[in-house]
Amino acid sequence: MAERADGAERADGAERAEQADRTGLTEQAALTLARPDQVQAVLRVRAVRGAIQLERDERSHLLASTRELVEAMFAANELSSDDVISVIFTATPDVHSEFPAVAARELGLGDVPLICTQELDIEGAMPLVIRVLAHVETRLARAKVQHIYLRGAVALRRDLAQ
Repeated sequence: MAERADGAERADGAERAEQADRTGLTEQAALTLARPDQVQAVLRVRAVRGAIQLERDERSHLLASTRELVEAMFAANELSSDDVISVIFTATPDVHSEFPAVAARELGLGDVPLICTQELDIEGAMPLVIRVLAHVETRLARAKVQHIYLRGAVALRRDLAQ
């Protein structure tokens, strides 16, 4: 009986590959069409956003606040460090005390590509803000991804803030 099941699986796989060749779809897309009940099992790349407003530009405060934000993003989306592809951190031009990526390294993201950059210096923009854009692998649908905005940064995206 197991031999028959293995043969059936090989036939299904060959059929999906043939359908993919015929239609120009990837094999995964062909599987999705053939078995829509399995769509949620597929890992997808998603972007998870977050921001936090600092109370002051002080190294220890920046690191603690950035850790708080990253941990909240991970918890809300059930992520681990193995799920993270890369992370972009931005800081408003008034932040000078430390690179926000240092906090991520302290959380165990030492093998994840991280980069910091400065936000545009726009007149009237909210001061002392750290923003995060994390690229992750997840089974969550895009609509289920939770973006985290903390403290004063809630005002940046009231439609997304938790």
